[in-house]
Amino acid sequence: MDPVKANTVTNKVKVRKKRYRSEAKKDMISGYLYIAPFFIIFAIIGLYPVLFSIYLGFQKWNGLSPMTFAGLDNFKVVLTDPLFWKSVYNTIVMGIMGTAPQLVFGIIFAYLLNLAFLKFKNFFRVTIFMPYITSMVAVALIFSVLFSDHESSLVNYVLSLAGLDPVNWGSSEWGTKIAISIMVFWRWVGYNTIIYLAGIQSIPNDLYEAATIDGANKFQQLRFITMPMLKPFIVLTVFTSTVGALQLFSEPTVFLGTSAFTRDEAMTIVMYLYRDAFKLQSFGTASATAIILLVLISVFAAINVFLTSGIGRKRRGGQ
Repeated sequence: MDPVKANTVTNKVKVRKKRYRSEAKKDMISGYLYIAPFFIIFAIIGLYPVLFSIYLGFQKWNGLSPMTFAGLDNFKVVLTDPLFWKSVYNTIVMGIMGTAPQLVFGIIFAYLLNLAFLKFKNFFRVTIFMPYITSMVAVALIFSVLFSDHESSLVNYVLSLAGLDPVNWGSSEWGTKIAISIMVFWRWVGYNTIIYLAGIQSIPNDLYEAATIDGANKFQQLRFITMPMLKPFIVLTVFTSTVGALQLFSEPTVFLGTSAFTRDEAMTIVMYLYRDAFKLQSFGTASATAIILLVLISVFAAINVFLTSGIGRKRRGGQ
């Protein structure tokens, strides 16, 4: 081959490669530019506060004076405070009382809302989801009337019909916990129901038809078909509900009003954190509480996900 022609061909190949590389580089740059706003916003309002909070957990700061390094003193103050452990106890108790029933009833409600013979399905689905989108101001008004300490309140009136004594819902230890737990259940059960309903509707009808032909009743279909197929949705709701239960804040503060931060029986971890930061101006101990809360959320979420991950798993050894 003529050397001149060979050089021409080589140059053409190099030009094509450069064009290809430049086009690929442009596509890569444009792709990064498209997703850049999300990462920039996340870094500013998400990542930076988290890193600053971790840094602040080892500092002593009231928001105005210069920071001073405190080491682990903030964690010692929090972990030796009886009120903190009371808040942990309250959070776990109200979390279990308000979260566990909504997961169970969410599956039951979703199963009932998916029945073929049920009329006005859309009406019931919208109705059960309404509490989730209801304003917290409206929720406060509703539950302040339902669970008033007065004997003539609606709940106490129902209890009197059953021959039971009235309960001081807003001032007693367990009355407050029960009222707040019912508020949490009422507000979030519809959210979990809709998720479970979407999961049930994604299950092929062929499985139920085959099970019916084989003689399986409704309970057996629920146990061996619905529950195993709902496993990803159950794991999701258990995880989100665990995180939400440990971050309980709105319901106690709305129910108790101005006395929320002076009442030990309803103090939650996030309320304890908020009190330190914005009532006592102790941002160091508040940040230390946030770090401890992060550890607790990680531990409890991992435990719950591990327990729910066994749903639908086949047993071995003839069990």
